[in-house]
Amino acid sequence: MASGSDRNPIIIGGLPSQVPDFDPEETQEWLDSLDAAVDERGRERARYLMLRLIERAREKRVAVPEMRSTDYVNTIATKDEPFFPGNEEIERKILNATRWNAAVMVSRAQRPGIGVGGHIATFASSASLYDVGFNHFFRGKDDGKGGDQIFFQGHASPGIYARAFLLDRLSEQQLDAFRQEKSKEPYGLSSYPHPRLMPDFWEFPTVSMGLGPLGAIYQARMNRYMEARGIADTSDSHVWAFLGDGEMDEPESLGQLSIAAREGLDNLTFVVNCNLQRLDGPVRGNGKIIQELESQFRGAGWNVIKLVWDRSWDPLLAQDRDGILVNKLNTTPDGQFQTYATETGAYIREHFFGGDQRLRAMVENMTDEQILHLGRGGHDHRKVFAAYTAAKAHKGQPTVILAQTIKGWTLGPNFEGRNATHQMKKLTVDDLKRFRDRLHLPITDQQLESGAPPYYHPGRDSEEIQYMHDHRKACGGYVPTRIVRAKPLQLPEDKTYAAVKKGSGQQSIATTMAFVRLLKDLMRDKEIGKRFVLIAPDEYRTFGMDSFFPSAKIYNPLGQQYEAVDRELLLAYKESPTGQMLHDGISEAGCTASLIAAGSAYATHGEPLIPVYVFYSMFGFQRTGDQFWQMADQLARGFVLGATAGRTTLTGEGLQHADGHSQLLASTNPGCVAYDPAFGFEIAHIVQDGLRRMYGGTPEENEDIFYYLTVYNEPIQHPAEPADVDVEGILKGIHRFKQGEQGAIPAQIMASGVAVPWAIEAQRILAEEWNVRADVWSATSWNELRREAVDVERHNLLHPEEEQRVPYVTRKLSGSEGPFVAVSDWMRSVPDQISRWVPGTYQSLGADGFGFADTRGAARRFFHIDAQSIVLAVLTELAREGKVDRGALKQAVDRYQLLDVSAADPGAAGGDA
Repeated sequence: MASGSDRNPIIIGGLPSQVPDFDPEETQEWLDSLDAAVDERGRERARYLMLRLIERAREKRVAVPEMRSTDYVNTIATKDEPFFPGNEEIERKILNATRWNAAVMVSRAQRPGIGVGGHIATFASSASLYDVGFNHFFRGKDDGKGGDQIFFQGHASPGIYARAFLLDRLSEQQLDAFRQEKSKEPYGLSSYPHPRLMPDFWEFPTVSMGLGPLGAIYQARMNRYMEARGIADTSDSHVWAFLGDGEMDEPESLGQLSIAAREGLDNLTFVVNCNLQRLDGPVRGNGKIIQELESQFRGAGWNVIKLVWDRSWDPLLAQDRDGILVNKLNTTPDGQFQTYATETGAYIREHFFGGDQRLRAMVENMTDEQILHLGRGGHDHRKVFAAYTAAKAHKGQPTVILAQTIKGWTLGPNFEGRNATHQMKKLTVDDLKRFRDRLHLPITDQQLESGAPPYYHPGRDSEEIQYMHDHRKACGGYVPTRIVRAKPLQLPEDKTYAAVKKGSGQQSIATTMAFVRLLKDLMRDKEIGKRFVLIAPDEYRTFGMDSFFPSAKIYNPLGQQYEAVDRELLLAYKESPTGQMLHDGISEAGCTASLIAAGSAYATHGEPLIPVYVFYSMFGFQRTGDQFWQMADQLARGFVLGATAGRTTLTGEGLQHADGHSQLLASTNPGCVAYDPAFGFEIAHIVQDGLRRMYGGTPEENEDIFYYLTVYNEPIQHPAEPADVDVEGILKGIHRFKQGEQGAIPAQIMASGVAVPWAIEAQRILAEEWNVRADVWSATSWNELRREAVDVERHNLLHPEEEQRVPYVTRKLSGSEGPFVAVSDWMRSVPDQISRWVPGTYQSLGADGFGFADTRGAARRFFHIDAQSIVLAVLTELAREGKVDRGALKQAVDRYQLLDVSAADPGAAGGDA
């Protein structure tokens, strides 16, 4: 790899305006030479000379400005292409069989009574890009390491299945079960790359556009991080991301290019399939998407390889002495190139070459058929091989290959380059015959006319299949393949959690700090301490985690090449190439991508990592919910901490920071186990159980889940763990924290998180002023209570002949005399999740609506979730049951001034953390 200074320049090249010219005569000689070249040989010759000078300057390590865009031709000159080691004839036969089976699989999925859809055109355009990779580059996992990590373009999945079929990795029965995952179980194939649905095949979910590029960047970075920290040897792993040019419209696709360049991730290659079409039409009809992407990637510091034209263009470009052909290629917009892809050779001769005598002369000895087959570079195996070889050899920068193709290539005139091709899923008999003839396959007309088109397999002993097996063996095994080799971790003993279980004594701390204290103890553990990966978006100090800086240090592959301004302080900012903390800047999307890469390392590299991602809770599920879904699909594990949680605890920050709904959003993710703990001892049990469930067993025993804990910034006194602590209740979602001791009228208050202290205060007021004896329950997880209850109801629905099961929350609360009032710092929908299973009258209080900036007390009075409002809610339900006089309700409203927000005790200051 290049040194840090070579690949991480502080200043990009340019002409310094204040530097004097020490030799103006020499300068004038150079300028005169340029003028002479222009005058005598023309601008094109002068341009060529200038480009060669720039090229030589770079060879001599002279810092010259980077060109943001180059001509619309291949970056790698024909003379510089490496020897192609494959048998192109055999590879063409393999690719033809793969193309056929991919298209037939999707077409058969449209048979009557099924009609589950699929996509043909994307793989048709990118087939050669994949085939060269499979035959020569993609490394498998047979050596016990992680191999290459390949992010396949989601819509190209039929082609990956089709190739696996040729290799006997998938059967014909499985191909016919494409997109029929339950009705044809266990043979069903998922529509796109979904590891959760096909956990032995796919590794990375990519079809949510933009997340593939983002994930690939952070996977490459995670590979470097794991090697730097001595956790896994990832030196031979290369990350490949296959993307679409339309996909690059997504902000996530381009938003984190700079980190890949900044950290010199030359273990990363993007292959952008530039078929010039989105789903409905051109990507840049009036422009040139390859030129645009070249500028963006070069500007971000990437190595760019343009793969625009196939070898049939080489003789024409060799004749182009005055640059007229290159100029025509430069100035023709993408929309017009798409038209050429659908027209005849005669049309191309007239409209592309016909405008200039010099262009007409270039093709005068070519037939219309030859002109028609002037092809795109992404379909030429030798050109693709040259690009991949150059990408792997390049050091110090990530590489992007911009490969031009035709969408629907080889599928026939009804598909190729058509605006509607993305949505076309079924080939007619005539389409199939043309397609068969184009691919030279031994399939008869009768086979195509007598029913569903057949799959094609040249035979297990054919030279094509043996070639495929031999090349995959040479590359280390079959891909895609997901293997879980991770061994169970030896988890910490109970004593590790003892300090947090003791409570905070007279000190008031927020639950965020309680978690951080526990995390410190866990990171000291000699067995698993090094496996924790701390992740935060530029807010470690906000969450009180700056204490980790001196010991764990912040990961930076370049180290710390400056004197930190706070270097003399105890908690100085400290960067290190072996740092444990990932500081991903102000980017929740980047942090979540790091979380996913770390959380799936147990499968990717066979080495478990325990990511702990801490962030402002408002900017989690709301901002990066798609990535959390991706995390669940990728079977990633770890801890996600929504800090500064709740609608009213961070009131100084206002509306966009006031989170009252992320617990509800978390409930929609089946892979997420969400908790809203109130005290340190609850956190200790939840974290301990999470480590056990995710990391403590064999690969078959470990669960593919991740934990989400919402923690708060409001300091409270944490009680010591009760002697009779109900661990089962804490983990299942509810336990009785404080039984009522005074008062004659029974009631129940259920609260979560920061609301539990309000409930305790309401319990006191009810006993002292209203003769009500209320029990306080800590609902550590409304979501888990609901999830279990739904599972019980589903079982009862389908097994009416068996004894009917009772949900845990119903069993837990049975025998406790109501009414039941639930309260939290979340919107009412969160506690309302369990309302149907509560055995009695139920009312919930919540912070519905937008948050705002004010004191905590004022905000809670406004939402009517403070202790006095809880009192009123309990009295209201008791009055409804006839256990107190309704006149008490007006008395309570007046006594506590519940209609006056300003009358509330402002409470503790509600700062940033």
